[in-house]
Amino acid sequence: MGKTVVVGLSGGVDSSAAAALLLDQGYDVIGVTMRHLPAETTNSCCGLDAIVDARRVAKKLGIKHVLVDVERPFFEKVIAPFEEAYLAGDTPNPCALCNRHIKFGAMWDWAKSQGADYLATGHYVRVREQDGLYQLLRARDHAKDQSYLMYTLGQADLAHLLFPLGDLTKAESRQIAESRSLATAHKPDSQELCFVPKNDYQGYLKEHRPEAVKMGEIVDREGTVLGTHQGIAFYTVGQRRGLNVSSQEPRYVVGLEAGTNRVVVGSREDALKRSVVVRNVSYVSGKTPEFPVWGNAKIRYNMEPEPARWISTSDGAEIEFDQPQWAISPGQVAVLYQDDVLVAGGKITKPS
Repeated sequence: MGKTVVVGLSGGVDSSAAAALLLDQGYDVIGVTMRHLPAETTNSCCGLDAIVDARRVAKKLGIKHVLVDVERPFFEKVIAPFEEAYLAGDTPNPCALCNRHIKFGAMWDWAKSQGADYLATGHYVRVREQDGLYQLLRARDHAKDQSYLMYTLGQADLAHLLFPLGDLTKAESRQIAESRSLATAHKPDSQELCFVPKNDYQGYLKEHRPEAVKMGEIVDREGTVLGTHQGIAFYTVGQRRGLNVSSQEPRYVVGLEAGTNRVVVGSREDALKRSVVVRNVSYVSGKTPEFPVWGNAKIRYNMEPEPARWISTSDGAEIEFDQPQWAISPGQVAVLYQDDVLVAGGKITKPS
């Protein structure tokens, strides 16, 4: 009997292709869909239709399919911190929290309880073992790479994780699903944040956290009042539209002050910073490297890593870029690579 692997089946083409590949490689595969939102959820990525698609894929592949309820931990570990971050003037990254606590946390806990040897997902990322250590690498297809959101994974995690799509392109994954006549083969990628309908986070906050609506001042960097806002939760660093302030030059949000309930605006140059402070630092190797660490860093998902160095501080780290970066947003994630290897990551607290 082969090794048993639990595959997270989301009802999308990527997880479907991953399950098919693992079957071809001789694993005993169990498909698991995590029900993390109420049954009446209608978002395309995680509603009833997605569960049905996952079951159809499992049936076609001839594997067992299980629905596991993680609604409570998802709210506690992902949704609640998301809401609190916006109220504090941060721009959160809920997908990073979901990876840590749900996809690679709660799902692995369930897999272990069933005696599984491995956990697999359809993420585009690679793992390799070198000199007794596991390394987390960017996917071969950099356009689909998802390693940015996995900086919290350590050696104990990587020892049991499989990512069958790490060396594939999206087109190749679809071809695998097509070759198996899977129902998800031509399903489009979801662009939604699963618990925020239509990605309308402002509408979501107004409904679920009405205290976010709190009028305050819009000021320039000298403190001059230029206008009013409806709540700092509805603004992000780098934002230009919707400020409703009079100025001879374009104004951008350059800071959000929760303590004074102020939105600070400035010039485009004011929104460019060369360094950023991070906390809750995680090193994939499990070992603290010698500093400074030179490599390429990124501060948002959809950017190519830029040359930078990583410097240790007493309570985290600081990243110094060779070139100024646009709209560094507290609450987001910053990571450092050396070549394609993910070295470290942390939560952005403030630009400096």
